[in-house]
Amino acid sequence: MIQLNPKFLSKNGKEYVVLPYEEFVKIQELLEDLEDLQDLRTVKKEEKDSPSVSLDEVKQMFNL
Repeated sequence: MIQLNPKFLSKNGKEYVVLPYEEFVKIQELLEDLEDLQDLRTVKKEEKDSPSVSLDEVKQMFNL
């Protein structure tokens, strides 16, 4: 877990959070990793029922 050092600001009735740039970049990277993981899980779920062929079977098919 990353440690955050947020600063909270209010202006015109809205609240904002300011983070050090390094923390912001780390959060972006973690979110991108999460999206990649979700994409991988989706693909694996879709491929679950797809037929698969082993490398040995492919070699036999192509007489290798």
